[in-house]
Amino acid sequence: MTDEKLTATVADHGCAVASLRMRWLQVAAGDLDAMTKAQDVTGVEFDTAGSRVWESDTFIYLPVVVNIRNGETVRRERIVFALGGDVLVTLQPATPFAAFGKALARLRRLPHLAESAQGVMYALLYALNEAQEHVIDHASDVLEDMSEEIQLATDGYDEHGTDIGVSDMQDTIKRMNLAEEIVSRCQESQLMLARAARHLRTETSAADDALAAQIDVLVADINSVKDHASYEHDKVRYLQQSIMTSLDVKQNQIVKVFTIITAVFLPPTLIATFYGMNFTNMPELNWEHGFLITTLLTFVAALIPLWYIRRRGWLR
Repeated sequence: MTDEKLTATVADHGCAVASLRMRWLQVAAGDLDAMTKAQDVTGVEFDTAGSRVWESDTFIYLPVVVNIRNGETVRRERIVFALGGDVLVTLQPATPFAAFGKALARLRRLPHLAESAQGVMYALLYALNEAQEHVIDHASDVLEDMSEEIQLATDGYDEHGTDIGVSDMQDTIKRMNLAEEIVSRCQESQLMLARAARHLRTETSAADDALAAQIDVLVADINSVKDHASYEHDKVRYLQQSIMTSLDVKQNQIVKVFTIITAVFLPPTLIATFYGMNFTNMPELNWEHGFLITTLLTFVAALIPLWYIRRRGWLR
């Protein structure tokens, strides 16, 4: 492996650490020429590794899927780390990958990290972990922005006192489901980052105690971000359950109202049906107050089930 070949294949990010070019080789996904050149220079074989953790004689391949925030949108990107003894090769998105900008800044601030492939990978994983935390914070902010809508749904009425139904909350539920999906993907990404960091720890030389200690801290940070994602996931699931429970209660109340109306009007309907029949002799039709008596009996027949329902507390 020569300096000229590495210089020709590694993009210059303006990093002040000259040894970084010797330690980190970047390959854009889908660039077959770059992949072939990287294979010729280093012996890396991404096609053979595929999307699984895989070890060869010279490299250990560690795939990671991360979530990257771009404004109000969150996209998923796949990165494969190929860690060798003295060089790190990354198969990464062809588009500008801003997440690694933080890693370059860290390498400029701590130039000793660029002296080894393990140190470079540590800086990259550190930056990806920060990017994941920003995505989780974004999902949390989305939930906070919906707090008023969620409170209205829980209360069951909007600011005008109008009942809130399922159709009124469809947009809120859709955004909440999107936040849950983002947080769930972050949990998956944190598991991959933790796996990659643990493998990096085992590949780090026992003589490099400082880097080993930094990797141990990184593993703890990755786990703490995963715990944060789990907390946000539990919160969004609780909010979803609260909204659905409130809407279910509202639907049950509507059904209860129609049931009570049906119970109240069923006896008068039966009486009306009876008097709608053609009988030869209906004595009460000849009574002086037959119509009034029949009307009062119909009214009492409607009040009896209403009285019973109220006594049972079903109107509450």
